[in-house]
Amino acid sequence: MSFPGVLRLFPGGKWKYFQVAMCPSLYQPLFSCCQRKSIAPMKKTDFVSASSDDSLKDTGEKLEDLYSSEQKSAILHVLNTASVNELAAFTFLRGRKSVNIVKHREKYGPFQDLKSLMEVPLFQFKITVKVCNSILLPESKREKKEKIVPENRSLGKVVKPVIERKKLQEADSIVSIVFGKEKIAWTHLDNRLTVLGWQQRNKFKLMKETNRPSMYLETISSVVSEIPEADFYVLEKRTFSLQQTALFPVALHFHIVEAMLYSLLNKTFAHDGHHRVLSMSRNVVGKHFDLMLGSMRTSGMAVVQQFLLDSTLKAESRVFFPSESVVRYRNLMETNGGERKEELWDSLLQAVAFYELLVFNPH
Repeated sequence: MSFPGVLRLFPGGKWKYFQVAMCPSLYQPLFSCCQRKSIAPMKKTDFVSASSDDSLKDTGEKLEDLYSSEQKSAILHVLNTASVNELAAFTFLRGRKSVNIVKHREKYGPFQDLKSLMEVPLFQFKITVKVCNSILLPESKREKKEKIVPENRSLGKVVKPVIERKKLQEADSIVSIVFGKEKIAWTHLDNRLTVLGWQQRNKFKLMKETNRPSMYLETISSVVSEIPEADFYVLEKRTFSLQQTALFPVALHFHIVEAMLYSLLNKTFAHDGHHRVLSMSRNVVGKHFDLMLGSMRTSGMAVVQQFLLDSTLKAESRVFFPSESVVRYRNLMETNGGERKEELWDSLLQAVAFYELLVFNPH
């Protein structure tokens, strides 16, 4: 019969093994007790800090009192609409927290208030406050760490390919082009920020043609024939996450349209090798007009409406609309029962941002 053994450490660092006779009836209960403890399921409260005596309800009410109704609305919009990758862009939502939010949302529906966020695993009061603050002020830490970068590098963050600022400043006018899945719009703007042309085409449903090259060529060639001449053509540059495979057809569509516009508008590139078509970061434009909510871009309609209003009421406005065109442009702004014209508004904002960031800005 074998018995359990023990190791004993003697002076000098030597271990010796001893067999110990022990009645099974004595050590079996001890073993069973330890085994039961090792497999006992952990409770949710095991992960909750006991540093506060406040109940979950009390801390939830404190959380609600920290923010205004507008701030709570903005935070809830992000929590209820952002994907896992978009949530992970916030400093305190990396890792499992962003996944837990989406899983909780899918199981229980949208968050109705901020305190319900504390029902999600890993969200205690303190971390929930940090999360809410990071959604409202996502750039605060990065702004503190900003460093002076060479001009070419700073230009490269806004437009590509990089063009010397001097050449950009010599341009008399540009055409800003923004396209989506079904619409394409452009704004013709001169270096005095006068709107020379502004329009949108809705018959641009190329994705329904299963990406046939011939349809892309015919449709985009037709659009290019309507675009006026300018020194530079600026295309909106969007980025897509490689992890979101469902967006692959959309990303492919954008790349095809962008490549064709580069080819059809760069009419002299084969002769002089000079780029006249540039791509401008969508998020840079959004930050310039304070339209970013975390990593998401909000609508620029209100900003454009203010441009139109200021042009008619102020002697010196940020953007100038010729008086003979104001009524037509106001009608163009009409949403026709809720139809959004984001491409139209974004094309104007991109044109203004191009001049203010790359031409008028000395640094």
